[in-house]
Amino acid sequence: MSKVIIYTDGACYGNPGPGGWAALIIHPDGNERMLSGGEHATTNNRMELTAAMKALQGIPESRSVSVYTDSEYLRLGITEWLPEWKANDWKRKGGRLKNKDLWQKLDAIITGRKIEWHWLKGHAGHPHNDQVDRMARVALRKYM
Repeated sequence: MSKVIIYTDGACYGNPGPGGWAALIIHPDGNERMLSGGEHATTNNRMELTAAMKALQGIPESRSVSVYTDSEYLRLGITEWLPEWKANDWKRKGGRLKNKDLWQKLDAIITGRKIEWHWLKGHAGHPHNDQVDRMARVALRKYM
């Protein structure tokens, strides 16, 4: 394995409400690092974006990365919607872009990097996805 593999998840109790995010980073040498955190008043989508940002911030820009998420919002936002939002001055066809601040930060982090984005079905028995889901829910409890 020559890439860094990242699994991310976000959780929220209420939407908005207290939220948590988590990331599992698996380095090519097999070493793993877990990150998590949260906020008192947030949304699930904000936690999904935060998990990806926090995980990618610690990875050297020269390293290839595969990100696995159960959030279609995150994956489609990066792989399909982001270029149009940027071209339209960070607006979407329907008007205001939600979470614009986080999308802009994430865009700055990913620009010029080699990142593959993958979607996993949540709560489907994938061990790493289940692990970050549990971690995100534990993290959100600290903000209740």
